[in-house]
Amino acid sequence: MSYLSDNYVEETRFGFWFLRSHTWQHHVLRVAINDLRDLFRAPLPDNPVLLDAGCGQGKSFQYLRQTFAPRRLIGLDADPHSLNLSGEEAARQGMDVEMIGSDCASIKVPDASVDLLFCHQTFHHLVEQDQALAEFYRVLKPGGYLLFAESTEAYIDTWVIRWLFRHPMHVQKSAAGYLEMIRRQGFEFGPQNVSYPYLWWSRAKDFGLLERFGLRQPKPFGQREETLVNVVARKPVEGCA
Repeated sequence: MSYLSDNYVEETRFGFWFLRSHTWQHHVLRVAINDLRDLFRAPLPDNPVLLDAGCGQGKSFQYLRQTFAPRRLIGLDADPHSLNLSGEEAARQGMDVEMIGSDCASIKVPDASVDLLFCHQTFHHLVEQDQALAEFYRVLKPGGYLLFAESTEAYIDTWVIRWLFRHPMHVQKSAAGYLEMIRRQGFEFGPQNVSYPYLWWSRAKDFGLLERFGLRQPKPFGQREETLVNVVARKPVEGCA
């Protein structure tokens, strides 16, 4: 397979299958998009241009349309096969989605041309994370929003995830590490724009099975190492602090 990035980390067969599963669509994607919507503390942009960075097989498209009503939706991925599947998914949904084959570290989109940039469970696959975040900042309009949803190192670096999936382990970060990285790039957000979902599938080590069977109590917020972090971060308007 020829990928559109020199640093692309190929997914396992299981991982590729999982990205089209019911669990992925309804318990991961849909839940994350709803949570990101709830993290807005300002009106949503009207008729936005929305870029899905790392769109995979396009399973996010229907939820992004329902939630954000974009006038233009762009799907970006570095895997040509995934892009083809995304195009097929858009056709099934009756949607007009522009497909771009591109690395997140070098996005083929003009400066300040995007209102919303959706990056869901993509960033931990990227080797050139600083360059990708700089590209996200570049393509967003002043006042535009980064919708960032990620699994953290505490989850990615567990034996079951390392066994089932494939990731560049040397770039994984904690929740605090991702938030600091986004803030350092120049994005603005406050505590009200951040959430730490504690979902059954995101439990480190056992997917919450011990809790489900009553063999262990879930750790409360502040006493656990977070496995998920979602943030809605704004690119400042020029001249504004």
